[in-house]
Amino acid sequence: MGPRFAGIPIMSEDHRIDFIIIGAQKAGTTALFDHLSDDPALSLSKVKEVHFFDNETLDWGSPDYNLYHSQFDWTGAPIRGEATPIYFYWPGALERIAVYRRDIKLILLLRDPVERAWSHWRMEHTRGAETLPFGQAIRRGRQRLFQAEPWGHHRVFSYVERGFYAEQLERLFGIFGPEQLLILQSDDLSQDPDTVLTKINAFIGAPPPPKTTPRQVHVGQDMGQMDENDRAFLTAIYARDQDRLATLLDSRL
Repeated sequence: MGPRFAGIPIMSEDHRIDFIIIGAQKAGTTALFDHLSDDPALSLSKVKEVHFFDNETLDWGSPDYNLYHSQFDWTGAPIRGEATPIYFYWPGALERIAVYRRDIKLILLLRDPVERAWSHWRMEHTRGAETLPFGQAIRRGRQRLFQAEPWGHHRVFSYVERGFYAEQLERLFGIFGPEQLLILQSDDLSQDPDTVLTKINAFIGAPPPPKTTPRQVHVGQDMGQMDENDRAFLTAIYARDQDRLATLLDSRL
């Protein structure tokens, strides 16, 4: 199926962002942004997470892209990008990106969804946004999403929901063409960043990147190990989605 936004004209302005790291949250996007910031061929946003296309206070019938563009240095390297990992999950964000620039390049990092949920909860618990223990947060705590706006989505408590990658990927594939998407694994970035960064630069049309070494960014507070009952619970929840994910990824090879 082709992109659903094929009939929308590309913006006429010369200044447009070239690529976005759209997710997934807690899958190495901060480390990737850090790596790319060292590349003189690239110009990244002033802050890592711009949070433009998930901003529900904006008039999306007539969005002011000057607000978005103010987050970038237009005197630097000509290839510009940003990283806001909630875009992959947030309803409407991908559609808004397609309207902004139909031929934009999107980079997606995926991580084991169980480990992603654990890392997400650790982050929110450490910063004081979450008071429930992990086991409760991934069980009855999911009810909090249905008190949120938009309904069924929550910026903080979506530990389980953000890990349903197949559902989100199907939406992504329905909006953008395969030539616009680069899907990577977070483990590959942490183990062999040179290969991953070389692949990214080829994808976005940049020269080969400078050599680098593995790095960890925003690892978070050590809170021990995940309870094995919680691990088994999440593994069972994600089983069908993981099967769908494998099928979707195989279809794109």
